[in-house]
Amino acid sequence: MFEWWWAYLALGAFVGFFAGLLGIGGGAAMVPVLAFIYAAKGFDAGHVVHLALGTSMATILFTSVSSVRAHHGHGAVNWAAVKRMAPGIVIGTFGGALLASVLDVRLLSVVFTLLIYYIAWQMFFGKKPEAGALPMTTTGLNLSAALIGVISSLTATGGAALVVAWLVKRGMRIHEAIGTAAAVGWPLAAAGTAGYVLTGLGRSGMPEHSVGFVYLPALAGIVIASMLLAPLGAKLAHRTPGPLLKKVFAALLFVLATKMLFSFL
Repeated sequence: MFEWWWAYLALGAFVGFFAGLLGIGGGAAMVPVLAFIYAAKGFDAGHVVHLALGTSMATILFTSVSSVRAHHGHGAVNWAAVKRMAPGIVIGTFGGALLASVLDVRLLSVVFTLLIYYIAWQMFFGKKPEAGALPMTTTGLNLSAALIGVISSLTATGGAALVVAWLVKRGMRIHEAIGTAAAVGWPLAAAGTAGYVLTGLGRSGMPEHSVGFVYLPALAGIVIASMLLAPLGAKLAHRTPGPLLKKVFAALLFVLATKMLFSFL
């Protein structure tokens, strides 16, 4: 059960640091790595990807708490926006998790990757959003949040990345958008984890120490390391100039999208 503990801790340290720095959940890094580990451990090939997706989603329950506490300490969480997005996030993420057990996610991953490339390109070269040009209405926020939730469940990645890009596009400061995305990550992870647990219960060929599609030893190792590193990432984020942080975020979007594309093809 613990022979891969070092890999879980290293993965958790990476995820925690970038969760704090950029408000991301780290699913794009976790899913392919966990899938490789699970395959090496001899898990049922039919469950490997879904276990990686479910475990990745469950880690965000913990990494988002550590990250959002750090960002809240810097006054960088827009709780009004979080409250308005939460219903759409919960509905979309839970629905996406239920669909994940029956859908082939490869086509969606390709479409999602192209979307991420476009968003990253816009953040690198696009015009700065004009204040009030794209108002954050409650209906718009919830519809966008629901779509983000569905995509996030089916790929266990991209939720926070899309939230940050969406909020920046509507004129929110990059630091505030990152902190707000970290806060949105908790209801997203709660709904997604519930869906993966429910769809994985009672299936044959599941490994020991798993609850639905969540593998507990990996979850524990990743969470321990990630919660230690998230405050360090958040501290660095608030010492980094906004324009530079935006370019770093865009560069990471390119890397994560490419990694996800190759992992699912």
